[in-house]
Amino acid sequence: MTPPGTDAPALAPAVPAVGQQAPDFELANQYGEPVRLSGLRGRNVVLVFFPFAFSGICTGELCELRDNLALFDDADAVVLGVSVDSKFTQRAYAEKEGYGFDLLADFWPHGAVAEQYGVFDADAGMARRGTFIIDAAGTVRYVVVNPRGQARDLAEYRAALAALAGN
Repeated sequence: MTPPGTDAPALAPAVPAVGQQAPDFELANQYGEPVRLSGLRGRNVVLVFFPFAFSGICTGELCELRDNLALFDDADAVVLGVSVDSKFTQRAYAEKEGYGFDLLADFWPHGAVAEQYGVFDADAGMARRGTFIIDAAGTVRYVVVNPRGQARDLAEYRAALAALAGN
């Protein structure tokens, strides 16, 4: 119990549940252009939080998305990668790996959007591997948060996008 007159520690936001409205945000992409989630209404969004640019598992995951962009295009889904790296790092990373989707810089305030989505690891100063598939109306339809060191499975994206198309 917190003594009267003292501030209670802030609780980290919970991971948005399936069926909830996705928290809105605006972040700069790798070119410094603003991307607002609510500005993408009318399209499905695959929001992919990853720890750091240029790291092994992250690169493998994002390259798998890059190599299977048709899967997302067929589902009228926009892929957005988000990490705490700066827009300059995101741009170098996107150019090196040939990513054809936006990488968003959750750089400052550090990890604020990852925190909104309940995937910010404050002790490590990074986003955890969280994926949120958001429908055209802005409702969360799929959520997965993987433990540190565990890559996400592309088959799960396929199944979630297929289920979304069935709605």
